[in-house]
Amino acid sequence: MVRKKGSLILCSAFLFVAWNALLLLYLWGRPPIGRLGEGGGAEPGGKEEWGLGKGKGGRVNLAGEVIRLAEEVEVQLETQKKLLKQIESHRAEWARQKDVGKRETDDAKEVKEESVRQPAKTPAPLKHGVDVQDQAGLRTTQEPGRGGAPGSHSEQRRADDVKESLTEKVPPSLSGPDVVIPILVIACDRVTVKRSLDRLIQYRPSAELYPIIVSQDCGHAETARAIGSYGDQVTHIRQPDLSDIRVRPEHRKFQGYYKIARHYRWALNQVFNTFSQSTVVIVEDDLEVAPDFFEYFRALYPILHSDPSLWCVSAWNDNGRDALVDPSKAELLYRTDFFPGLGWMLLKEMWAELEPKWPSAFWDDWMRQPEQRKDRSCIRPEISRTITFGRKGVSLGQFFDQYLRYIKLNTEFVPFTKHDLSYLLKDKYEERFIGEVYSAPLVKMEDLQQAGGLRGPGPYRVQYSSRDSFKVFARNLGVMDDLKSGVPRTGYRGVVSFLYRGRRVFLAPPEGWTRYDVSWS
Repeated sequence: MVRKKGSLILCSAFLFVAWNALLLLYLWGRPPIGRLGEGGGAEPGGKEEWGLGKGKGGRVNLAGEVIRLAEEVEVQLETQKKLLKQIESHRAEWARQKDVGKRETDDAKEVKEESVRQPAKTPAPLKHGVDVQDQAGLRTTQEPGRGGAPGSHSEQRRADDVKESLTEKVPPSLSGPDVVIPILVIACDRVTVKRSLDRLIQYRPSAELYPIIVSQDCGHAETARAIGSYGDQVTHIRQPDLSDIRVRPEHRKFQGYYKIARHYRWALNQVFNTFSQSTVVIVEDDLEVAPDFFEYFRALYPILHSDPSLWCVSAWNDNGRDALVDPSKAELLYRTDFFPGLGWMLLKEMWAELEPKWPSAFWDDWMRQPEQRKDRSCIRPEISRTITFGRKGVSLGQFFDQYLRYIKLNTEFVPFTKHDLSYLLKDKYEERFIGEVYSAPLVKMEDLQQAGGLRGPGPYRVQYSSRDSFKVFARNLGVMDDLKSGVPRTGYRGVVSFLYRGRRVFLAPPEGWTRYDVSWS
C-alpha cells in the first residue's frame, strides 16, 4: 500500500512539471505582439494567426487581446492549483500509511521481545515524589474540568509504557514487619488536602514502608499545586478521564457519586496493578489521622491476611462520639459486620474479587450488600484513628453536623505491634464476645435513663426484636439508627457496643440470632 501511494505521488509530480514545461514552450514559441498601430504580428500573416481584429479606423483591439490572455493564464493556474492539491493529499496519505506501518512493526517487535524476556530481577523500592505522568511520559493534555477516556492506539501504547516503567520501581512483596503498606489519598478539588497530608507525613515512621500516593480527580489546578508543594514526600497521580458520565435522567444529581466510583476503581488499579502492591490503606482528602494510625494498620495486617472471615480493617468507629466511647480503652478493638470505610485497609486478593463487578456509583453502600460482604467482617477500633473535617462534598454534609463532627480522635499512642491481637480471629472472638454480651444483665431502656436505676459500670444488655424497636432504642441511646442491608452501624452478629452515661451497653437481638434481614433497610 505504501509503495503504491509513493508511485502515485511521483507520477503526479512528473505531470505537474511536464505541464508547466509545455506551457513555457508554448508561450516562448508565440510571435511577439507588434507595436501599437501596426498589424497583429511582426511576421506576414500574423494578424490571421493571432486572430486579431481591428477596431474602428483599422486599429488593433489590444484590450481584448490582453483580457483573453489573462483568462487563459487564469485557467492554466487553476489547473496547476488542482494538481498541487492532489499531490499534497497523496503526500499526507503516504505519510500516514508510513507511520501506521512503522507502529505496527514496532508493536510486533515489542511482542516478540516480551515473549523471550527473562524473569525480572527483584524490583527497587517505589520512587517517591514523582508526578507519575511526568515520570512515564503520560501527562494528560486535557484542561482542568475537561477530559475524555483514552482510546487511540498511541494512547494505549503510552499507558502500557507507564505500567512497564513503574513496575521497575515497585518494592518487593514482603511479609511481617517489613511489608510495604502504601497510603492512597483520594483527592479532588479540596485544597484542605494539605491538612490530611500534613498529619500523614508528621506521623509516618518510614517513607519506604508507607509511601503516600495521592490520586487526584477533577483536574483542580489549585489542589494540584497544593499536592505538588510536598515534593518528594508524596507521589502524585492524576485520574485522566474527567468527562461527565451518562446516567439516567433521575440520577443526574448524583453525577458526583458516579465520578467517585470511577476514580476509586482507577486509583486502586494503579496501586495494585501498576505499582504491584499487596495491600493499601485508603483515606480521603478530608480525613485527619491519629498518632498511632500507622502502628494500628501495621499490627492488623497479619490478622487481615490470615483470617479469611475478614475483608477489611478500618480506622473508623461510626458510633465514636466522645460520650459513646471509653477513653481509658484506646487499645480496644472489635469485629464488625458493617463496612465502615473512612480509612481502611484492603488486600490485593480482595480487590481482584471486587474489581470486575465494581459499581458505577455508591460504591460504599454496594460494599455493604450481602453479595459483596459474604458474611465477612472488618476490624474497627473503640476510638477512631481518623476523623473527617470535610463538610463540603457530594453528600452535602449528610450526617456531618449530627454525628461526624463529634467523632473523637485518639490521641494516645498504642503500641499495637507489641500486643497479642489473636483474640480478633473469628473463633476466639465469637466465643469471648458473644459470651460477654449474653451474660450481661438484660435491662429496660428506662432503667438506663433513670439516674440511680442501675449500679456499676456494666455491661448491660438492651434487647431489640424488630427494625422499629432497634431504631427507637438507638435514637434514645444516642447511636446511629440507620441500617444498610439490615446491618446496623458497628454491629457484629446484630450487637452494637457503646457507652451510655459511662456504662457499657450492648444493644442486641435475642440470643440465638442467625442472620440479618435485608428488608430492615
